[in-house]
Amino acid sequence: MDALINQFRIAKGKPFSLKDHDPGFSGDYKKEKAIRLLNELRDEMDNLQEEMYALNKNSLLIIFQAMDAAGKDSAIEHTMSGLNPQGCQVYSFKQPSAEELDHDFIWRHSKALPERGRVGIHNRSHYENVLVCKVHPEYVLNEGIAGIESVKDINAAFWRDRYESIRNFEKHISRNGTVILKFFLNVSKEEQKKRFLERIDQPLKNWKFSSGDIDERAKWDQYMSAYEEAISATTEEHAPWYVIPADKKWFTRIAISRIIVDTFKAMNMQLPELSESEKARLEECRKRLIDEK
Repeated sequence: MDALINQFRIAKGKPFSLKDHDPGFSGDYKKEKAIRLLNELRDEMDNLQEEMYALNKNSLLIIFQAMDAAGKDSAIEHTMSGLNPQGCQVYSFKQPSAEELDHDFIWRHSKALPERGRVGIHNRSHYENVLVCKVHPEYVLNEGIAGIESVKDINAAFWRDRYESIRNFEKHISRNGTVILKFFLNVSKEEQKKRFLERIDQPLKNWKFSSGDIDERAKWDQYMSAYEEAISATTEEHAPWYVIPADKKWFTRIAISRIIVDTFKAMNMQLPELSESEKARLEECRKRLIDEK
């Protein structure tokens, strides 16, 4: 993997602070070359996806988490546009429904896991339950968990158990062939302000903005703390977290694409060799097609 890109991977068990990660970083990459490079990565990704689809042994789960206006939707659109839609599943998780709240917090995300041979993209994920719910612990009360009667019951031990549940879930699906990538798009507070103002000032972008976004922005430090704790507690060799600079969207897309391509390659996918009898049957079919009148 490109050394510049590899630095975004969070190491398990080492001190981690978002203050050490520059949201505006782009290294030696140049914006004027971004489109060509992104197209090359898309083509490579498309070929590798086809191999995974044909082998039907593994699946790839890609998780996107970020603050509002960090560019999750556009990153998904531009990095995944080269994938075959038949082998790709995208889920954007909103507030849980009444049915979903009647199950454990991972249930609805488990239902949305990609089948073997396919890529699953989760725009927000089970991590909302240790991010938004960490900042707004009152949301946990909607889950009706036995023994959790008030916010006072949601203590440090509760969050440790949630992290453990997430680790166990990801370890289980990894053991069963799902390769996991987790991206946190690291946008600066200044860049978020700029993008919010664009959404307000440009009529075509008004639909993207909600007054509630400003309320959540006021809790920025709480969210950063929640992200740091969640990422530190759940990054594993089989389920790594990548903190991706998100102030420059063109670089964000390149970094994500590079990581996905390298992850595909690390699967060491090799299409099965045809037997001599199978090759002979193919040749027979070829001759029949050519001889058709």
